[in-house]
Amino acid sequence: MERETLNKYKKAQSIADSVILSIRPTIKEGVKLIDIGDTVENKIRNLGGGIAFPVNLSINDNAAHYAPDINDDTILKENDMIKIDVGVHVDGYICDQAFTVCIGKKSHPLIEAAEKGLKEAKKIIKPGVRIFEISEVVESTLKELGCNPIRNLCGHGLDRYEPHAKFSIPNGRNDIKTELESGQALAMEVFATDGVGWVRDSGHVLIYAYNQETPMRMNEARKILDLARNEYNGLPFAKRWLINTEIPLYKVNLALNQLMMSKALKEHPILREESGGIVAQAEETIIL
Repeated sequence: MERETLNKYKKAQSIADSVILSIRPTIKEGVKLIDIGDTVENKIRNLGGGIAFPVNLSINDNAAHYAPDINDDTILKENDMIKIDVGVHVDGYICDQAFTVCIGKKSHPLIEAAEKGLKEAKKIIKPGVRIFEISEVVESTLKELGCNPIRNLCGHGLDRYEPHAKFSIPNGRNDIKTELESGQALAMEVFATDGVGWVRDSGHVLIYAYNQETPMRMNEARKILDLARNEYNGLPFAKRWLINTEIPLYKVNLALNQLMMSKALKEHPILREESGGIVAQAEETIIL
């Protein structure tokens, strides 16, 4: 990896660290999700970073991909388990970090398990290690602590303007013999649950990303597609962001439906734990 590229990854990580440090004390009972989302994303911009993906604020059995909706009135309640997943990029080079808070508690066994699983995985992550070896460590650590990994969620490679690139590191045991290589960037994330350890697509979508160029009749659809490709650099974006584009809300929904039907956009549906289990997440970006 070239020094200039490494420095951009490091700057993205420094911004993410600063944002998380400032936002963590504000995650408490009575706070609106939309306020957390706007605060995180504004801090990223104010510190000179780009938003690699909308901040994910997934509660309880929602494991991933919940970004506050337009006019979202969801408020944090005592005992809510909220995952805060933050993505920052500098010139397309991404830092992806996440932490979990149980509202009203200093900690929680699931949070401790996810953090321990990540810590143990980091001990062996280096060039030459095989993916199945990392997954084995994650699952063994979580099982020893009395909870399950979410087997169909994974750590993943990072590349320029690609939040999920090249390879995946499943939380559950597997036989993937691919070796990690020097110069790679990866987001190592661990999901711990008291459920069965599997997520399903909920069918509810609040995050989209550019997929392909497609002729669109509706002017608002063309505008959103142009934003997805150019303004957002092909990275995921939140439906909520579109309220700042002067497109009326009812046309936002119509345009998104047309874009999805034509496959101009791809969707990132909210993922929920299959059995309704509570989910905790811990994630860091690592440069090999």
